[in-house]
Amino acid sequence: MANNSINPFNIPPVTEMQAPEFKDFAKEMVDYISNYLENIRDSAVSVTPVPTARRVLPTVQPGYLRPLIPDEAPQQPEKWEEVMADVERVIMPGVTHWHSPKFHAYFPTANSYPAIVADMLSGAIACIGFTWIASPACTELEVVMLDWLGKMLDLPKEFLACSGGQGGGVIQGTASEATLVALLGAKAKAMKRVKEEHPDWDDNTIVSKLVGYTSNQSHSSVERAGLLGGVKLRGLKADENLKLRGETLEQAIKEDLDAGLIPFYVVATLGTTNTCAFDRLDEIGPVANQHNVWVHVDAAYAGSAFICPEYRYLMKGIETADSFNFNPHKWMLVNFDCSAMWLKEPYWIVNAFNVDPLYLKHDMQGSAPDYRHWQIPLGRRFRALKLWFVLRLYGVDNLQAHIRRHCGFAKQFEALCRADDRFEIFGEVAMGLACFRLKGTNELSEALLKRINGRGNIHLVPSKVNDVYFLRMAVCSRFTEPADIDYSWKEVAAAADELLAEQKK
Repeated sequence: MANNSINPFNIPPVTEMQAPEFKDFAKEMVDYISNYLENIRDSAVSVTPVPTARRVLPTVQPGYLRPLIPDEAPQQPEKWEEVMADVERVIMPGVTHWHSPKFHAYFPTANSYPAIVADMLSGAIACIGFTWIASPACTELEVVMLDWLGKMLDLPKEFLACSGGQGGGVIQGTASEATLVALLGAKAKAMKRVKEEHPDWDDNTIVSKLVGYTSNQSHSSVERAGLLGGVKLRGLKADENLKLRGETLEQAIKEDLDAGLIPFYVVATLGTTNTCAFDRLDEIGPVANQHNVWVHVDAAYAGSAFICPEYRYLMKGIETADSFNFNPHKWMLVNFDCSAMWLKEPYWIVNAFNVDPLYLKHDMQGSAPDYRHWQIPLGRRFRALKLWFVLRLYGVDNLQAHIRRHCGFAKQFEALCRADDRFEIFGEVAMGLACFRLKGTNELSEALLKRINGRGNIHLVPSKVNDVYFLRMAVCSRFTEPADIDYSWKEVAAAADELLAEQKK
């Protein structure tokens, strides 16, 4: 009979990767990652002597992956070398290469070596920083990094924790979350005020009267926030330059007040998804402040540019805002997810989200933020490490240079486009985005986009404003050089040559 005195409960052992094997695996993966990124413009990470070209947009069909892997998980551990081999065989054929200089769709998603290393450390520490005591460094580094970042943007001191006031910053997962969090804070604030004015009204009565506002050019996540928050949101018409103006908001508020509604929230977008247009915050803010309406600023993409003093005129009126948000994970070289949000009065959020069971209480409550009260989820990763590493290992000067390079590349593309009289620029070229179209019908530009993406050498997406269809050329890769913009334009022009030649037949 076996001697069970050492293990009387028959607890089974676990066979798992040990440190020496981990080091070998990690070194191999670091080499793979660096080769992938450094060669992303031209070729695959070769598993054979002959590298193969990577299409920026894969050609696989839905369901491609299932036949490539077993139907069930393995019962026994496999070798890490087998996993590495399957990255290229199984994963890479279905990857859209967002960091290729030939990728111009949507907006950028940031990527840098310091941020990748920071994510490695975050994964190793593997804390869930929902309270200060759950991992004090996780909370405290986030407080300081949001102050660093706020100072880089020259935000009003009322947004900064270091000012000694009520304000402060928090890292959300996405700008969509930040918009919803701000809406819920605004809702809580409005309901408290209205209850004091009308103590006989119940919650349902008040909520049914609440109304918020945004531009008809704002991101769909704003409308979604209204749905999730259970309130009405009105999409107001932007002006001829696709900017929401103060007089438009003023008129809407007056209409709703006359109808017995309660205006409580407005989103000003600085850098819309369609065309990177900038709402007139300097007009919207004072109108909203006059009517006790919470002002949330969504600068998800363009906010990174405000680290450059020459672009800060676009955030004129920021002192009127109650909350401000942008995504360093879009354009500031911090890998997803890292969405920076600042609030002048975060206690409206804290009060709205405060559920405080005994098992989450601790002796230091009130001395430092418990970020679980500042967000929708309870758990949170150590995301501030990415900001800390990137800000230290790039420095402000190089981050500013990165922004300015992308803005310059968009102007380079604009010049190439204007030099070809078959094309026209739609709207204004702003930041790293140029919107353009073939002169003529919408169908012509639709056919052009289909042909460009079908060729597989670059990737673009379209948009439509006021029933005008156009293509968006976003500069997305930190590896982009002037020659890449020339290449992308030649692809556009070649696709146009083919399309127009066919139409003449």
